[in-house]
Amino acid sequence: MPIRYFDMFAGVGGFRSGLEAVGGFECIGYCEIDPYARKAYEAIYDTGGEEYYGDANKIIPEQLPDFELLCGGFPRQSFSIAGARRGFEDTRGTLFFEVAKIAAVKRPKAIPHKDSAADAPSIFSSDCAKRAQLT
Repeated sequence: MPIRYFDMFAGVGGFRSGLEAVGGFECIGYCEIDPYARKAYEAIYDTGGEEYYGDANKIIPEQLPDFELLCGGFPRQSFSIAGARRGFEDTRGTLFFEVAKIAAVKRPKAIPHKDSAADAPSIFSSDCAKRAQLT
């Protein structure tokens, strides 16, 4: 039985490429707001039968199919120096909470996210860490 995953902020499918190369995984759905990235994703992968979500803010977690992995890489620009470290004051920064909301309802076994370790210093050096504790 394959391990099912939901591909958040899918881009052109970096996570999916890795999982497909390893084998034993099944994508149950994906989320990508950028229309060009979505077109590329759908040209590269067979997405037939998978749920598509354009805007992460509009996902109703209870309506998602069940899965074991919640993969992706939420936009990190708002936590970086290049993004002026606006954190949750930047709407891209609040997408972190969409991942948390889905995880709280779906309870995946793991939540691998792109560049998580690399982002930790930026996220935790701002007031973002304090705000995250409040949720």
